Amino acid sequence: MNSTIPLPENPLSSTPSLYVVATPLGNIGDMGLRAIAVLKAVDVIAAEDTRHSQRLLDAYGISGRMLAVHQHNEQEAAGRVIDMLAAGQQVAFITDAGTPAVSDPGARLVARVRAAGHVVVPVPGPCAAIAALSVSGFAEGGFRFVGFLPAKSTARVAALQPLRDEACALVFYEAPHRIAECVADLLAVFGAEREVLIAREITKLHEQIVSMALADSTAWFAADSNRSRGEFVLVVAGKQADAGLEAEAERVLALLLGELPLKSAARLAAEITGASKNALYARALELREGGG
Repeated sequence: MNSTIPLPENPLSSTPSLYVVATPLGNIGDMGLRAIAVLKAVDVIAAEDTRHSQRLLDAYGISGRMLAVHQHNEQEAAGRVIDMLAAGQQVAFITDAGTPAVSDPGARLVARVRAAGHVVVPVPGPCAAIAALSVSGFAEGGFRFVGFLPAKSTARVAALQPLRDEACALVFYEAPHRIAECVADLLAVFGAEREVLIAREITKLHEQIVSMALADSTAWFAADSNRSRGEFVLVVAGKQADAGLEAEAERVLALLLGELPLKSAARLAAEITGASKNALYARALELREGGG
């Protein structure tokens, strides 16, 4: 029995359209059958980096006219794509990896094409954010995709502050030369106990996916310089609702605060009662400040 799965015979609409096609993050085997069929059928393939994409196209026997569309020429290239669609041509758009227009070039192209009245068709496939989120275990309460944060620490912290109390998971992209500074800022804003999933080089040869408390993340990167190489997705767990302290923990803490410094009282209360040291410390601060 022939187990080969045939490609779709008619992958294109009768209406000239822009097809936004997802491509593999790294593992070439993740290329979708519909994506292959669409790229073989269109008149023009717009690509973020034509030389990079040519290797993928060659691997699947895809040939055809290519057009460069990247962050430096996106507005100009969008005009050319619109002219092609107006002339009745079918156009596909791909980026270097993953789903276009998600922290990659393409958003302005799509907006211009839609504003001109042309159809934009998604051809789903790999997405680094969703791939990392799917193995995080953090997404039960939903998620918020943030993408790349500002390059400078001050601006990065300012962007993170409004996200501190979000109950949903937060998804970030980061480059290797900024990963250590970014993680340090995440720790400063979200606190030591918040969980983070670090996904490095997803689907590639040196893929590495680990989960830990933010308190441990800086040391994890410092332990091996290779851990700072590659492209990163960071998934930070949402803020958990305050559970409050049981009456016994409150009683023990109050007694110890009468005899010991704040930190010592919180530490000993945690050892005695098994309650969270951080929660006890926060409650101790409230009691010392007269919060009741």
